[in-house]
Amino acid sequence: MFGQVLKSIRKVQKVSQEELAFRSNLDRTFISMLERGIHQPTLNSLLAIDAAMDMNAAELVGLVEDEMENYQKIN
Repeated sequence: MFGQVLKSIRKVQKVSQEELAFRSNLDRTFISMLERGIHQPTLNSLLAIDAAMDMNAAELVGLVEDEMENYQKIN
């Protein structure tokens, strides 16, 4: 779920994976792996991504929680 939320926010903000990687000082392939659900973020990477997207961790985690609740209701 985290990856799906990250990708949707990134697209709404019209930021490429490359730009997000640059802003957050993370590797673009790591951003890609997060979005595809291959990796989960560490606390440090979560905070770096939040800062790069002008959000705070609580907002992003809250969106992930909302998405998980919606998924559970459907299934």
